[in-house]
Amino acid sequence: MKKKLLVIALAFLMTGILLTPALAKTYKIGVTQIITHPAIDACRNGFYDQMAKEGFVKGKNVEYDFLNAEGDMSLVASIAKKFVSGKKDLIFSISTPSTQGCVAAAKGTNIPIIFGAMTDPVAGKVVESWDRPGGNCTGASDWVEIGPQLKLFKEVSPGFKKLGTIYNAGEANSVVQINELKKAAPAFGITKIVEATAATTADVYAAANSLVGRVDAIWVCTDSTVVSSLGSVVKICENNKIPLFGAEEGTVTKGAICAVGFSYYKLGETAGKIAARVLKGENPAIIPVAKAPLTDLFVNLGAAKRMGVTIPKAVLDRATKAIK
Repeated sequence: MKKKLLVIALAFLMTGILLTPALAKTYKIGVTQIITHPAIDACRNGFYDQMAKEGFVKGKNVEYDFLNAEGDMSLVASIAKKFVSGKKDLIFSISTPSTQGCVAAAKGTNIPIIFGAMTDPVAGKVVESWDRPGGNCTGASDWVEIGPQLKLFKEVSPGFKKLGTIYNAGEANSVVQINELKKAAPAFGITKIVEATAATTADVYAAANSLVGRVDAIWVCTDSTVVSSLGSVVKICENNKIPLFGAEEGTVTKGAICAVGFSYYKLGETAGKIAARVLKGENPAIIPVAKAPLTDLFVNLGAAKRMGVTIPKAVLDRATKAIK
């Protein structure tokens, strides 16, 4: 009888091992982001929470090594090299520069790179295609269609024709968004796009100020540099009664009038699901890049009032979140 019970116990043990091979070790995961930023932070937290739901729990079977470049491009490369030399089991990179740095450092290794909040991974040259990445990198993109945004902005402030935009020309994802803006603008009666660039957060105020008197409204894309210093843009727009529009919830919370977008926290959750699939044995080369669906509409009533704009009732009725 004792021998029979021992055999049964061993059978259950072996079954458990066979069913959960991916969870039988402690995983070393590197996490990096380009800068401290509400949207990026939310993406990171969504990733952590989803990974725990998938069975990869910090302090139990996962060791996270989190490093923030804080806008320093030289640190981006150093962080990536540190993760690769430390032989991480997986790297979660948030933003385009961080992902590009990690992919470059991991070249020739089998370390998977899962990204979050990278707008165009094809243009950023980290994947071969959206549907079939082809290497050791895939993830969740924060690509936002420009058309629905412009349609909302025109509904809120119908009269504007000259639209200003501020971005870091060194961020590939921002350049992609500005190019898409130029293509989409004419269909919405926007006759001119006026660009102002800011290489660092210290340049944002001057860039925004240069648009005063030249534009009817300003739009800020998901540019890490500009959004990190959005207070400067908000101040100029409020003082000069220039409507300021955003591309995601964080910009509206910080003072833009409105945006149509998605939850960066949910984007992080999506990246966590993909990372879990990879750690459980799937090949990142054939896991399609995920896009965030445009499900939310954010409005800031206080910002609208200070910039001399009245948000139509039809927009307020559709709003997912209204900041008063």
